[in-house]
Amino acid sequence: MNSFFNIFKIPELRKKLLFTIGLIIIYRMGSFISIPGVDPIAVAESRPPGQSFLDVINVFSGGALFQLSIFSLGIMPYISASIIISLMTVVIPPLARLQKEGEQGRKKINQYTRYGTVLLCAIQAFFILIWAVGQKNQAGNPLVSESISRTTFFFVGVVAITGGTVLLMWMGEQITERGIGNGASLIIFAGIIAQLPAMIWMMFLDDTVQIFDIIIISIVFMFLIALTVILSQGVRKIPLQYGKKMQGRKMVQAQSQSIQFKLNSANVMPIIFASSLLLFPQTVVGMLGGTADSWEGWQIMQKWLNPFAPSFYMQIPYYIIYTLLIIFFAYFYTAIYINPEELATNLKRYGGFIPGITPGQNTKNYIESTLNRIILPGAIFLAGLALAPYFIINAMGLKTNQNIQGLAYTFGGTSLLIIVGVALDTLKQIESQLIMRNYGGFMKKGRIRGR
Repeated sequence: MNSFFNIFKIPELRKKLLFTIGLIIIYRMGSFISIPGVDPIAVAESRPPGQSFLDVINVFSGGALFQLSIFSLGIMPYISASIIISLMTVVIPPLARLQKEGEQGRKKINQYTRYGTVLLCAIQAFFILIWAVGQKNQAGNPLVSESISRTTFFFVGVVAITGGTVLLMWMGEQITERGIGNGASLIIFAGIIAQLPAMIWMMFLDDTVQIFDIIIISIVFMFLIALTVILSQGVRKIPLQYGKKMQGRKMVQAQSQSIQFKLNSANVMPIIFASSLLLFPQTVVGMLGGTADSWEGWQIMQKWLNPFAPSFYMQIPYYIIYTLLIIFFAYFYTAIYINPEELATNLKRYGGFIPGITPGQNTKNYIESTLNRIILPGAIFLAGLALAPYFIINAMGLKTNQNIQGLAYTFGGTSLLIIVGVALDTLKQIESQLIMRNYGGFMKKGRIRGR
């Protein structure tokens, strides 16, 4: 508690924290502002059954999708656009050159990302509005007012949802620049956490869920949280040695140091990237295959993209695609932010070397091989944690229970990793600010005694 109160003793840190909290509150308030033409009362009394792909979108939008609000898509179109642009910088030379041009190049790439966000959001919003038009609440009342023309509803709805996502994109950038933590991740984090109490309460009220099932699920989730923390904190240390240097009039040996590579260098980003990339086909296929008279192919694809499909063999494509995406983005994200050649060059420039490895090309090759050895098991471990709740719930025979499905999506593997990863990253940023100003951090460590 002393560490928590110390945050408010530092004016700059207090300002950043209050700024972040203020924007998150605005985001949560906006999640309840309905799209023009929607009946809020009818929406409040409805809950689409058996639409698991919609639950995925609803989780990452902070529950705004089932409210048919202006934030129905959340910030995920921005994440998806960022992924696409990042991939294009690898294969399109002009974009690769832009990325190397410093601040101006990054600004140009960010501008392209915003354009892509608007395009993706408009497409996804259109399909969501198609779904909304055909929905009714439990009393049989339509969610969309019949007094408004469909052309007007679609036009205004697409503009409203796209505008809401653009506003969230701007808010996320503002949190990153002027607040604490990564803005986009914190917005997703806040949306997931906000739904958790209601989902747990609904599970307790469900007569079909036994108390033994609740205990087993709670133990599994606690165990997964512990494994997630271990994965986030695990590092591989490479020892470094620097040559002798002059200290006063004496030649002394420089202190030994080490390079630390995290077992999961990309943190929670592969999960976010993989989930957001799956959201687009899930949205389209789910909307096109959600009716009884739709093409059979759409219905089959809808089941293949569902971790709670009726049979296990129908779930296998989702597990394989999701795992491969996580592994790919783990390598991709690490390759973008860790450059072995640059590390080897800097070590050679400042007189550092890895014991037993000659500086230059051999050092670069050694760093690359080390990264490759730790990224693959880390990514597989990450995918296992993300998919574990689905396996457990399927094995317990609770996959058809809507409350359990909702809890799995809200606090399941993907969401759990996002919650823990974002919480740890944000906590580390706050702790570094406290330690920098000679305050104690949240995690107490033993004092280092001098000789």
